Amino acid sequence: MKKIAHESYSSALETVRSLKEKYGSSWNAINPQNAARMVSQNRFKTGLDIAKYTASIMREDMAAYDANSSEYTQSLGCWHGFVAQQKMISVKKHYKTTNKRYLYLSGWMVAALRSEFGPLPDQSMHEKTAVPALIEEIYDFLRQADAIELNDLFRRLEAGENVQYEIDNFETHVVPIIADIDAGFGNEEATYLLAKKMIQAGACAIQIENQVSDAKQCGHQDGKVTVPHEDFIAKLNAIRYAFLELGVNDGIIVARTDSEGAGLTQKLPVSNEPGDLASKYLDFVECKEVSIGEIKENEILLKRGGKLVRPVRLANGLYKFKEGSNIDRVVLDCITSLQNGADLLWIETPTPHVGQIAHMVNRVREVVPNAKLVYNNSPSFNWTLNFRNQVYEEMLLEGENMTPYDRNNLMDELYDGSELCHRADEKIKTFQIDGAREAGIFHHLITLPTYHTTALHMNDLTKGYFGEDGMLAYVKGVQRQEIRKGVACVKHQRMAGSNLGDDHKTFFAGDKALKAGGAKNTSNQFETKEVKKEIGSGKKIAVA
Repeated sequence: MKKIAHESYSSALETVRSLKEKYGSSWNAINPQNAARMVSQNRFKTGLDIAKYTASIMREDMAAYDANSSEYTQSLGCWHGFVAQQKMISVKKHYKTTNKRYLYLSGWMVAALRSEFGPLPDQSMHEKTAVPALIEEIYDFLRQADAIELNDLFRRLEAGENVQYEIDNFETHVVPIIADIDAGFGNEEATYLLAKKMIQAGACAIQIENQVSDAKQCGHQDGKVTVPHEDFIAKLNAIRYAFLELGVNDGIIVARTDSEGAGLTQKLPVSNEPGDLASKYLDFVECKEVSIGEIKENEILLKRGGKLVRPVRLANGLYKFKEGSNIDRVVLDCITSLQNGADLLWIETPTPHVGQIAHMVNRVREVVPNAKLVYNNSPSFNWTLNFRNQVYEEMLLEGENMTPYDRNNLMDELYDGSELCHRADEKIKTFQIDGAREAGIFHHLITLPTYHTTALHMNDLTKGYFGEDGMLAYVKGVQRQEIRKGVACVKHQRMAGSNLGDDHKTFFAGDKALKAGGAKNTSNQFETKEVKKEIGSGKKIAVA
């Protein structure tokens, strides 16, 4: 085996050689080259190693975005380690680098797909342990992807191929993950304890929202209840302390505000002096002026503008915010979070409208110039309808004749080939670029893509397989596509670690190892040759 100019390999090689000398003949069976190879195939020994490494990546990317808004980042939500693994393998295959591609862990998908209670709504009812467990699982699968790809390279090197450069410059599948801690799953101590588990599992960025923990709702549903700023700041502090305790000094906190769609609060904070945060929060609460004679026993009252007012309170004890105060509350939430330790913002919006997002972000940037967003390109939006509505308004202003379109039925297939459709689709296509440039969006993510793709693909396969196509539905729609598109897991035994295991067994047991990769392994059927067509003729040439 050739000497490999790889830092972790070479240092491991020297370490094992020294240990062999120290322990003598009892270590005769240990091959330093094999041990060093295994070390280099497992760059990250702990979740904290991952968190520190990926936090530095995010910090560099944030600085790059500040300098140039075209340098935005992206991710897709993953609910299983295998999904995350296949995503990053595909990223490397198609784009040759994982640069600026992250992972997202959605609390919604944990609740819906990973809870031991069964499928749950996004209301923080799932067990806390499910979140760090999924982070750990995701990074286990990504580290396995590293080991499998490097093992293939080492095999090729041993067979005489010149792949030294590829080994020396191997890019890991391990990338940053932005992980959803919901509203913190309890008080600030509970938030701190869960944040520690998430960081120890590998999370470098934790996203937390300003809803009440025990009344948390999905950001795209009604009934959201927010907390006073002081309560939220305490949880930001809890997460920062968790990062610092574990030595992840560059850890990222994403502060999410649900105030745009939240009309209720559970608590009225205590104001100690005019104009403080509590006072500003209280100013948003809807109140009605009362006289001394109207006051009932045990009522809660406020003094506002020299008058006595009664906060509007629902039968469940929650207080209402003033109608139309939502945007002002969002802006104050964002500024306050950034001034109290948050690194990035997340604003839940009712529609994906660049102009509306920019309106809020620009107000925040008047106070914090480098404010930037993580934005949810959510499947909860009807993207087709939203953008057709936006384009309809634009075309009206441009004086276009809109009589061919039924404004109340723009989703109709009838319009799929229309000018309105083409313009709307182009706006959807450029939404991330436009949002990064105009609305301060540093990171674009889709929370639930693999939830929907799984459902869609099972719908299509089920229809064909149980219908007239039978097995052809799978072969034509799945396996043949995997082969044609070079999808790694078409060789599912290799993807699950069979080849890697064979090599390890050889390290451990030598010639006595019972290996799976022999001539009778049916995975050999997928060892195809590239076929090229000779230009100017119908002749085909097989190329190894």
